[in-house]
Amino acid sequence: MSKLFEILNKSEPEIAQMIRPLLDGQPQPATHDSAAAEVIATSLEVSDPPSNRSRPAAESAHAESFLAQVRTLGLHVPAPSPLLPFDDGQWQASEQYRVLRTRIVQHPKRPRLIVISSAAPGDGKSISAINIAATLSLKSEARVLLVDADFRKSAIHVQLGLPEAPGLTDVLSGTCSPEEALVNARELPNLYLMCAGTPPANPVELLDSSPWPALCAQMRSLFHYVVVDSPPVAAVADYDLIQAPCDGVVLVVRPDHTPRQLLRRSLEIVAKEKLLGVVLNCVPEWFLATSTSPNYYYYSKGNGPRKVDPLARHAR
Repeated sequence: MSKLFEILNKSEPEIAQMIRPLLDGQPQPATHDSAAAEVIATSLEVSDPPSNRSRPAAESAHAESFLAQVRTLGLHVPAPSPLLPFDDGQWQASEQYRVLRTRIVQHPKRPRLIVISSAAPGDGKSISAINIAATLSLKSEARVLLVDADFRKSAIHVQLGLPEAPGLTDVLSGTCSPEEALVNARELPNLYLMCAGTPPANPVELLDSSPWPALCAQMRSLFHYVVVDSPPVAAVADYDLIQAPCDGVVLVVRPDHTPRQLLRRSLEIVAKEKLLGVVLNCVPEWFLATSTSPNYYYYSKGNGPRKVDPLARHAR
């Protein structure tokens, strides 16, 4: 035996005896030891993150069977609208959301359950949540769920022309199943939505119970990404309960609208290890912008994307 095994045998004899067959080349017997299981699970998460492992066939089959029960509805977005900016007339906004998607997908923490919040009402968090989820769903291999957890001022069902209920509150209260509350967007086949549901008398009590983290765990097994629209960070206690089982938080800030004190307070509340980043919403075009600005390199107003040759531009 190695000196490492001898040291481990003195300090943690139970775990040492479990790994001894592996060192001897013998098969490891089945065990139900919780401490050893925790050590093994932790080592798997460090060496091979869940986001990088292919899903077992049984889990994939279960997801397909579950989602086959979900109804498909069309989205009704009023025009003009900042929602779903993927047509020919909104190239700049579309590209910015794709940049945001890339930064989420390539984030070192590999977040899968993402809370979208803000410092104050009216900052545009719900619109941002819709567009982030929709942009993620454009990836052919990504199955995305958008959840409206802002029970006090739900907006997603209004903005997308969907029925308010059944939704999240109905699932948490036990009056309907998750598959009954889900909707698949006809225009975006990889996008699923769960609206807020029947307005509850006490939102905190619904969130401060076992069904919410249990539902998050179930959705994690069914979807590649779950985007959750939550109330503003410092407004009510709902935010703390919503973000607890989630992986990260994106904070939406609106220039000349978000109060500085509320923004400072929100940044203090959001745990540093969960803050994925801050999104500036409704940023006006800089009045001193010129053709040499980065935004003008790939875009020309009203004509879609157009890559400009910088040498030709300077030659004129």
